[in-house]
Amino acid sequence: MEIPRLKARGESSATKVDFAEYTPELLPFLGQAAAVHLEVAENLARALAAAPSLETKQGISYAASQVLATQHKLVAEIRALHADPDALMRPFAEALERYRTLATGSDWRELLLTCYLSAGMLGDFFEQLARGIGGDVGKRVATLLAADAGAEELRQLLQSAINADPQLTSSLAMWGRRLVGDTLLVARSALANVDSPGSAAHHAAEANIEPVFTELIAAHTRRMDGLGLTA
Repeated sequence: MEIPRLKARGESSATKVDFAEYTPELLPFLGQAAAVHLEVAENLARALAAAPSLETKQGISYAASQVLATQHKLVAEIRALHADPDALMRPFAEALERYRTLATGSDWRELLLTCYLSAGMLGDFFEQLARGIGGDVGKRVATLLAADAGAEELRQLLQSAINADPQLTSSLAMWGRRLVGDTLLVARSALANVDSPGSAAHHAAEANIEPVFTELIAAHTRRMDGLGLTA
C-alpha cells in the first residue's frame, strides 16, 4: 500500500511506505480520532477562559466550534456503524489526560500553541491513517480530517500575540519544541503491530514507519517557521 506522506495543509507529495500492516482497525481508529478532537476542544475551552480580550475569545471560540464540528462528524460515522462512541473513546481517555498534564503550558498562549501544533500533527497523521483504511468510510474521514478545522484562526491568533509581544518568541519556540515528543507518542499509539520493543519485528516496524514520522516532524517545523519560531 502506498501512503501519501504526511504534510502540512495544502502541500502534496508522496513517500512510498508499506504501511498496511500498521493500519488500525476502523472502529478503534474512529474512537481515538474522536477522542483526540474532543481533547483539543477541551484545551481550546481552557484557552478561551484565560484569554484577555473579547476579540481573542471570539477567535478561539470559532476555532473550537470547527474542531467540535469535526468531532461530531467522527461520532456520526461511529454511530452509522452501529457502535457506541463513548465506549470507543473511553480506552484513550487516560492517555490523553496524561498528555494534557504535559502539554497544558503556563498561560493561554502556550495552550493555544499546543492546540495549533498538536492538532496539526495529529490531524495530518490521522488523515493518512484514514486513507490507509480505505473504503467509503476511510475516504470520508480522510477528507474530513484534511479540512482546516480552525487551524488558520489559531495561527492568526498566535501571530497577533507574538506581534504584540515579540519577547514571546523565545518561550513559545521552546514550548513548541517540547511538544514534539509527547505528541508523537499519541500518534504512535494509533498504529497496530508495533509493540514488543527489542524484538526483530519491532525494529523492522520502526524502520518502516520512520519516514512517516520524519515528515510529521517536518510539517511541525513548517508550522513553527510560519510563526517565526525556531523548531
